[in-house]
Amino acid sequence: MQSEESHELANEVSTKEESKETMKSQKADRKKKKLKEKLLKEATKAVNRGVCYLSRIPPHMDHVRLRQILSQFGEIDRIYLAPEDPEAQVHRKKAGGFRGQLFSEGWVEFAKKSIAKRVADMLNGEQIGGKKKSAIYYDIWNIKYLSKFKWDDLTDEIAYKSAIREQKLNMVLSAAKREKDFYLSKVEKSRAMTEIDERMKKKRKIQEESGSNAEPAQVFPPRVVRQFRQKTAIKNEVSQSKPGLSTDVLASVSTWFVLKG
Repeated sequence: MQSEESHELANEVSTKEESKETMKSQKADRKKKKLKEKLLKEATKAVNRGVCYLSRIPPHMDHVRLRQILSQFGEIDRIYLAPEDPEAQVHRKKAGGFRGQLFSEGWVEFAKKSIAKRVADMLNGEQIGGKKKSAIYYDIWNIKYLSKFKWDDLTDEIAYKSAIREQKLNMVLSAAKREKDFYLSKVEKSRAMTEIDERMKKKRKIQEESGSNAEPAQVFPPRVVRQFRQKTAIKNEVSQSKPGLSTDVLASVSTWFVLKG
């Protein structure tokens, strides 16, 4: 009897464990299905999205203001504004210009391609407008719809540009480091040579003053200064050997011209 009861208990435990494992696998399958559906929805949304390119961003305009203006035409997902060159920003501030942040270009992603196309066709070349007191009232829209362009292309391009910029910076820094090391090595070498010369001069001076017959110190050979033999210049003997006109002939010619005149 006891063996039968223990066998039944073992069967119950095994069935419970199997049911738990099946429930876990079902939950995992449901999560995977939901995630797959979500990814498919995002993919369909990404296919339907459209990107517009702004070749010029007016001063006093940032992503918040741009979203506020363009959102009245349709739903906007993402906006990226490229900051201007730091050197140009420093030069402008030194010259007393606008001290805020300026942007050189920008990209706007709309939820639908049709909206992006309509916005680009409607606004390109038109005045921004708004309130007359606004700093961007008289500025002109420079906007274009990018066909077959996705936001992933923009992120890849930004990453590529940043990698190139870092590579150029590393090359410049390494070249500057090599120049600095070369200069410092030359300075140290010249300093060592001057110290050796000074020590040898002091030793020779002490030996001359003491007049001792000690073994003279080792004298290093002087620095070699190469001298190249120059060719002697050849005199222009042809011009000297040419016969010239006598003064009598020149005087007679001059008097003939005077009488003729």
